[in-house]
Amino acid sequence: MSLPEIVSREQWRAAREKLLRKEEAVSRAREVLNAERRQLPMVEADPEYVFEGGDGKATLLDLFEGRAQLIVHHFMFAPGWEAGCPCCSAFLDQIGHLAHLRARNTAFAAVSQAPFTRILPFKARMGWTVPWYSSCHSDFNRDFEATVERDGELVERPGLSCFLRDRDRVFHTYSVYDDGLDGLGTVGGLLDLTALGRRPYGSDRLRFHDEYEN
Repeated sequence: MSLPEIVSREQWRAAREKLLRKEEAVSRAREVLNAERRQLPMVEADPEYVFEGGDGKATLLDLFEGRAQLIVHHFMFAPGWEAGCPCCSAFLDQIGHLAHLRARNTAFAAVSQAPFTRILPFKARMGWTVPWYSSCHSDFNRDFEATVERDGELVERPGLSCFLRDRDRVFHTYSVYDDGLDGLGTVGGLLDLTALGRRPYGSDRLRFHDEYEN
C-alpha cells in the first residue's frame, strides 16, 4: 500500500488550499446541477398503486403521510430472496432520523418486490424503523425501473425515486439508480434530489430530532 508523502505543515497547507479551490468549483457546479434538477418536467403517476405495509394495504398517495414530497428507496429484495441486498442495507443504515425530512414536508419509504411477510422479519433483524412496503401486488417496481429485464430475466436495481403531491394527484419528478446513489444518504443530499429542494434554514433550521413540531 502506497502512503501519502510526508511533508511539513506549511507544505501541507499549501497543497490543501490548492485542492480546496477545486473542491469549491465542484460545489458550485453541484449547486447549478441541483437547480437544473429542480426544473426537470414531471409526469403524473397513478396514486392508486397498491402496496402492503405494517398497517395493511396502502396506496402511493398513502406513502406521502400527508406531506408534499415522497422519496422512495428502491430496496433490492426479490420475491424469492431470503434477505435483502447487503448494499441496499448499508445505504438504509446511513439514513438518519426521519424527523429532519418530515419537518421539511418530505416523507421517506423503502419499497421492495418481496412479500411483506419476508420484509418484516428482515426489517426486525436490522432494527430499522423506516416505513417499508411490498410492491409485489403492483407494477410499481417495473414502471419505475427498479425491476428491469436483462437477457430475458428480471433483475433488481437499487435506486431512489422522488414524487410530488398536489392534493390527490401524484407526480414523478426524479429517479437515480445504481452508482448514482454513491454519496447520497444525508438529509441535504436527499432533499437536493427533490423538486422543492432544501428549504432555507432560519425558522426551518436543523434541530434536535425530538424538538420538531408534528
